[in-house]
Amino acid sequence: MDKPRRDAIVMLFEDELNDEQIAENVNRTRRTLAKWKNDPKFKKGQDAYKHVVIKKDYESNAIRKLNSLLSARSEMVQLQAANSILKLSGMLSDNSTPELDKAKIRKANAEADIAEQKAKLLKNDKTGITKIVFTDDMKSDKENDTDQKRDESDGANT
Repeated sequence: MDKPRRDAIVMLFEDELNDEQIAENVNRTRRTLAKWKNDPKFKKGQDAYKHVVIKKDYESNAIRKLNSLLSARSEMVQLQAANSILKLSGMLSDNSTPELDKAKIRKANAEADIAEQKAKLLKNDKTGITKIVFTDDMKSDKENDTDQKRDESDGANT
């Protein structure tokens, strides 16, 4: 990304100038700035800059504040601070618990083991017989069922 676009991203984030002033500072027209603001690459650059600034300038302050709230008088404040710290560290989410996460991992591992064993059985079968595996997850098509019954009755009459 060129320097005028990077400078515009910074000025837009700081939110101290209007679009006309930003365009003038980067030697472009307001219309050009408007086009940039709708460009997906420019938007991606804005998001990246926002992430870097927030991480650099605010993340450590926020974590220090949360740490100090762990010893607040209110147990509810302490609980919220503890939950926030765990969420930030990736150890807790709104829709999950550590036990649920472990259970999901065990289930995924078990399913992978079952699939691996089935594959080994099919691969190591030396009988020379081709096996066809049918699955039960297909919806029946009434039209195909009717055609099939008609075909069976045609074969019975000959």
